[in-house]
Amino acid sequence: MDLTGKRVLITGGSSGIGFALAEAILAKGARVVITGRREEALAKAVNDLAQPGRDISGVAADVGTSEGRMATIEGATAKLGGLDILVNNAGVVRAGRLEQVAEGDIRTMVEVDLLAPILLTRAALPALRQAGNSLIVQVSSGIGLIGTPFYTTYSAVKAGLAHFGEALRRELLGEGIYVLTVYPVATDTEMMRSSNAGAELGWAREPVSEVANAIVVGIETHALEVIRGGEARAGLIALNREDPKAVDQRYLANRPALEEAVRDHSSL
Repeated sequence: MDLTGKRVLITGGSSGIGFALAEAILAKGARVVITGRREEALAKAVNDLAQPGRDISGVAADVGTSEGRMATIEGATAKLGGLDILVNNAGVVRAGRLEQVAEGDIRTMVEVDLLAPILLTRAALPALRQAGNSLIVQVSSGIGLIGTPFYTTYSAVKAGLAHFGEALRRELLGEGIYVLTVYPVATDTEMMRSSNAGAELGWAREPVSEVANAIVVGIETHALEVIRGGEARAGLIALNREDPKAVDQRYLANRPALEEAVRDHSSL
């Protein structure tokens, strides 16, 4: 897909992968609307992205609510005059042992990381159909491919988002709307700042610009998925399918250290 002139909506675009992706897509000549819950942060992001010749604007809305999703779609289509690409990027996380994670935090992860992309996609489909040759990008997670201790709910919702993307791709096949699912590994973003898990635990952080550039390549080449993490991650994914007990043992070996490292990881 040629991104020149494409009308793009990116949720969670005021920071992290969403911001970096907005920057990369704008550089390709697309027109972009980013969304975020915090008005000040969103305004700063729009200002930081703005350059002569760029078409960038923001919609302050919480996609975790019905009102926020309506405001997101209506605001973006009004500013752009339609919609060619929807990027479901907004996400939240709370790590920790399941019994120690508050019910409210669990519900927030389900609502923002899974329910919001499903319902936002549903709301965006008429505009995407009208555009033709359009695209939906689902930003899942490497954790959505390999269930990870202390990220039980996050693993569940990201796996759910991945299968939603796969099923939707097949549902829309031949109708001019394509679906790309992205599986980032640990990325150097604000979302990861409260996690102390590092390379020694297999959580080396990838520069956010590299993730964004890989997504752009995926869009341009009509890829079905973008999986980050290189050969090591690909090997672990394969092992998890072929011999899941071996992966269990890997996690068992470093489980105490991992639990301690991520116990304060929260971005809600």
